[in-house]
Amino acid sequence: MDTYRFRKQIHKLPGKVIHRVPLPEPQVVEGHGAREKIGELCQGCGYKQVLLVTDQTLHHLGYEQKIVQSLEEAGMGCTLFADINSEPNIALIDAGRKIATECHAECVIALGGGSVMDTSKMISAGVKMPHLSTKTLLRKFLVVPGKTLPMITVPSTAGTGAEVTVGAVVTNARGTKGSTVIVGLDVTHVILDSELTIHAPQLVTAACGMDALSHVVEGTLSDVAVYVEDAYHSLDGVRLILQHLPVVMREPENIESRLAMCRAAMYGGNAINTQLAGYIHAFAHSIGAKYHLPHGQAITLMMLPVLRYQKAACLSKYAMMARYCQLVDEHTDDRHAAEKFLQAISDLIVTCGLDKLESPVQPNDYEELTRMIAADSINYSAPVTFSEEDIRKVLEKLVVSS
Repeated sequence: MDTYRFRKQIHKLPGKVIHRVPLPEPQVVEGHGAREKIGELCQGCGYKQVLLVTDQTLHHLGYEQKIVQSLEEAGMGCTLFADINSEPNIALIDAGRKIATECHAECVIALGGGSVMDTSKMISAGVKMPHLSTKTLLRKFLVVPGKTLPMITVPSTAGTGAEVTVGAVVTNARGTKGSTVIVGLDVTHVILDSELTIHAPQLVTAACGMDALSHVVEGTLSDVAVYVEDAYHSLDGVRLILQHLPVVMREPENIESRLAMCRAAMYGGNAINTQLAGYIHAFAHSIGAKYHLPHGQAITLMMLPVLRYQKAACLSKYAMMARYCQLVDEHTDDRHAAEKFLQAISDLIVTCGLDKLESPVQPNDYEELTRMIAADSINYSAPVTFSEEDIRKVLEKLVVSS
C-alpha cells in the first residue's frame, strides 16, 4: 500500500519534534594541531580524570598521543579506550561504560569518526544511568536526567558531522542498526584539527566531503523553520565545500582548505540537528543497507538523481545556493541558476573521482527498496514528498544510467 498520503500529512512533524530536543552549544577550537590544547581546556573545567575514546587505526597511528601529553602536562589522569574496530554495538558500549565507571571519568574525549563519536555518546549517557542496561538505552529518544557526561569531540574526518549531532547509530542485539536521539547530550567543546585529516586517503576525503555536502544541501532545502544562524550555517557549508573540496583533492596538505572542510562538516552536523535530512539520505540509507555500499558512496550515487528529480519543487532554493556560492550573478534567472548549481555538484563528483561509481540496484529489488525508502523518509521533513511511483522512477534512472 502506498503510504504517500500519510507521509505527506506528517512531513512537517519530524522537524517540530527535533526542535524540542535541547542541542549542545559547544565552544569550537580550530587550528593545525589544535588537539594539543585539550589538556588546558580540561584543566580550566576542573576535571581530574578523563576517558579518551578512539579507534584501533588512529591508536596504531599514535594520533591520540598529543592529547595524552597535553593532559599529562595539565596534571590530569587519562584512561584510554581504543578497542573500537567496528560500528557501535552493545558490546563496545558496555566495555566503554565499564572503563569510564572504573576510572571515575568526569569527561569523555572522543577522537575519531562517526563510530567513535556515537560510541562515546552512548558511553557518556550510559554512565549517568548505571541501573539501565545498554540494550535498554537503545530507544528512539533516550532522555538523560540532567545531562550526559561532558564530551570533547575531536573529529578525524570531515564528513559525518557526528561531533555535534544528538543522534547515535548503534547495532542492536539482533544485528540491526537503529538510531537513538540523546536528549541531554553535553558536548562542551569541538576541536577541529586539520592535522588529523591531511593524511586521509583521497577516497575517504572525497566520500566524507560528499557526505558533508549532502547534509548542508538537504538542510538548506528542508521544510523546517529554523533560526537565521542555522540556515546561514547550512548555506555557508555548501559554499565552503564547493570551494575547498576540489582544493584538498589536488593539494591534500592545504591546511586552510582542510580546516574549511572541517568547519563545513560541523555545519552539516548542525543541519542534521536542526533541519534533518531528505530523500538523498532515504535512498542512500536503504541502498547502502541492501547492498552493503559505504555511506559516502551511496550518498554520492544518489545526490544528483534525487536533486534533479525534485528540481521543479526546489528551483528557487537551488538558485539561491548558486547565487550565494557565486556560481552566477544576482541577475541570473532561477532556472539557469539552478542548473548551474546542479552542474557544480556534477563537476565536483568528477573532481573527486566518484563519477564512475556503479549502481548496485537491480530491478527485482525495486519493491523492497521502495518500501525501505518510503519508511526511512518518515524521519525527515523533506521539501517534497515522493510517492512510491516517484521513488521507483528514481530507482529506474539508476539502473538505466549504470
